[in-house]
Amino acid sequence: MPLEAGLLDILACPACHAPLEEQSEELVCTGQDCGLVYPVRDGIPVLLIDEARRPE
Repeated sequence: MPLEAGLLDILACPACHAPLEEQSEELVCTGQDCGLVYPVRDGIPVLLIDEARRPE
């Protein structure tokens, strides 16, 4: 389920404050040194660093 229109415009990575981009039910940090991947559960982004994973 895609996020509500305009939501990505105001969200940022809590770790490095870079913009996020949506990729298959996850939000991926676009920061060069960060790259954390945050889950989206039931259409709600979970922007907790402890819940994020490093990209593979």
